[in-house]
Amino acid sequence: MTSNTRVVVIGAGLAGVRLARRLGELGTPALLVGEEEHRPYNRVLLAEVLAGRYSPEVIALPAPAELTRARVTGIDRARRTVECADGSVIAYDRLVLATGSNPVLPPLRGLFRAGGHELPEGVHAFRTMDDCLGLSKAVRPGVRTVVIGGGLLGVSAARALAVRGAQVVLAQQAERLMERQLDPNASKLVLRHLKDLGVEVHTECRVRDVRCVGGAVRTVEMADGYALDADLVVLACGIHPRAGLAQDAGLAVHKGIVVDDELRTSDPYIHAIGDCAQHAGTVYGLAAPALEQADVLAELLAGRADSRYTGTRSLTRLTLTGPHSPFDLAAFGETEPRPGDDVVQLADATRGTYRKVVVRDDRLVGGVLVGELGTVGALARAWEGAEPLPSDGGPLLHLLTNDGGS
Repeated sequence: MTSNTRVVVIGAGLAGVRLARRLGELGTPALLVGEEEHRPYNRVLLAEVLAGRYSPEVIALPAPAELTRARVTGIDRARRTVECADGSVIAYDRLVLATGSNPVLPPLRGLFRAGGHELPEGVHAFRTMDDCLGLSKAVRPGVRTVVIGGGLLGVSAARALAVRGAQVVLAQQAERLMERQLDPNASKLVLRHLKDLGVEVHTECRVRDVRCVGGAVRTVEMADGYALDADLVVLACGIHPRAGLAQDAGLAVHKGIVVDDELRTSDPYIHAIGDCAQHAGTVYGLAAPALEQADVLAELLAGRADSRYTGTRSLTRLTLTGPHSPFDLAAFGETEPRPGDDVVQLADATRGTYRKVVVRDDRLVGGVLVGELGTVGALARAWEGAEPLPSDGGPLLHLLTNDGGS
């Protein structure tokens, strides 16, 4: 690419901001187009804003030089332009879609007001700064709150609301909390932590109905007919790639916007990164892969032709602050063993710590740690390196017990 090539990045989240900043550092300035009125921010830390631990300013990202506030409504691939809701048109030589993801809104009766897409008063998604600020304004000590969803987002939201003094019930359809990331033992420790904060947790519990009076939520009804009084309802049912722009433009979209190892879509002049992108069949929906994709694409767009994205071995890490000590957890790779795998576990019920690693063919393939995370850095490096472990097992035990590894 030449230095005067115009790169336009749609989406001012973690991936888009990282790409624009890296391109600027490499001498290929980019125009960043974001539709939120707030300064770009680190979405990963929204729960800390909701908990009152951080102000919105603390999680702001350093914005690149060129940032335009606009909502993009269409892509004209023939003319290589994007159209915005305010009528403006932006030309591009290379376009990057970093449009992120939308919250999954479950098909519940009563969720939307008649004839529209507006949520009833008291019902909130938890995905954007506006969602976070709306919840922060509504939460107060004793307010009856139902969080629907017990994954990473739901656990974070429930903890934050409980810290603010809300009376929280968490309803999880699966049989345990954070079942995608954690094994049963680690899930139990998360459950214990939430209960210590006063959160009432119901697993294997499907929500059927949201009941409203005068346009405001009043109760949440379960599939078995049990009803919970609610002043606030938080929808934390997962995310799905925001790929509508790409689909309307005729780009290949499966689960997300399909990209190759150069993060190109089916149009060679359009790329996609972050939550909206699907690479080698995977939509990550996590911060680490989004940042890695942004770094690789910056190198490519700046003329470093040898850069390729081959996938990310990502680690999930969560810190839950509470009235006592913080509760930390980390999970990576395969946390459930297959037949023939070796498993090493260390648990301390008194301290509430748990460490487990899964070894297959002398290689570390996954692990989960709860409590003191001093070993997480060394274990993650052993996992990412995928090197054979020494056969005597001693170094692995050392990795599990050595708290100097982070």
